[in-house]
Amino acid sequence: MDGYDAVLIYDGECPYCSVAARTLEALDRIGAISWYDGAAQAFLDAQFGGTPFAMFLVDHRRGRVYAGRSAAEELADRAGTPGIVGSLVRDNYDRIAKVVGVASGRGRDPDDYHEIYPLDDDAAGRFERLVAAASEQPESIA
Repeated sequence: MDGYDAVLIYDGECPYCSVAARTLEALDRIGAISWYDGAAQAFLDAQFGGTPFAMFLVDHRRGRVYAGRSAAEELADRAGTPGIVGSLVRDNYDRIAKVVGVASGRGRDPDDYHEIYPLDDDAAGRFERLVAAASEQPESIA
């Protein structure tokens, strides 16, 4: 499959999250798409039977969906940060999400999704649309 091996679904209305997502795109083969994008909504509905509001890392190659704390830890690991950084991010994810939410004016807390889930077959069929939507995103968010 051409393009990205993994796509991050993040809070696209949060300026801090958007900057972090763009920075993460520098990691090899990881794209980023706003949670509010139609492709993200369709994927989440296929994977979870609804559209939980959280950060997700969809890894097609590994057949996994990392959510919340698990996504943050996996991204820290892929960025090459020391293992302790990934553990700190995972262990403090809820606190970090709350601070970022207050700072960005987000009016809702993330849903309680923090596991590593097997990629559902129906959701896997929607991965190419996630890749296409991530490829269409602007280079920078102003």
